[in-house]
Amino acid sequence: MTNILIISIILLIVGLSSTYIYKAKKSGKKCIGCPDSCNCKKNK
Repeated sequence: MTNILIISIILLIVGLSSTYIYKAKKSGKKCIGCPDSCNCKKNK
């Protein structure tokens, strides 16, 4: 029972994170989760 619960939590986390990344890339963000708000030297 605990194995099923752990697996479902891991699948939920992976699914939500992949959805977040997909939406961010689709909206045109270059750096997902960048603390510099995409003002770093890499994007200039």
